Amino acid sequence: QLQLVESGGGLVQPGGSARLSCVASGIGFNYFAIGWFRQAPGKEREGVSCISSSGDVTKYADSTEGRFTISRDNAEKTIYLQLDNLKPEETGIYYCAEAYWADCTSAILNTAHFFNYWGQGTKVTVSS
Repeated sequence: QLQLVESGGGLVQPGGSARLSCVASGIGFNYFAIGWFRQAPGKEREGVSCISSSGDVTKYADSTEGRFTISRDNAEKTIYLQLDNLKPEETGIYYCAEAYWADCTSAILNTAHFFNYWGQGTKVTVSS
């Protein structure tokens, strides 16, 4: 069984940056894609980014517009999400999750039930 713990959230000014971390414990982390999701207040959870098991393939939601960067360190069992030039509408709880597969595609990123294990989330508030 895999456990995921997110950190790095907090209060960020519009245009500011944050770096989220997702640390895994347990077996299987290196063999599966990992995704980051965001749930804004009153909205459904949506996919933000995912990365394949090897780290070679990354996908992003169109709304990130090149401002977010996902990476992974399999030796440290950690996934990172760098958030730059944040916007107030990107406020929400950010979750990391392990997919059922090694691949990361837009279709997988857009389907939350393709992800098996979920962390508890870290809250990011973008406000002045």
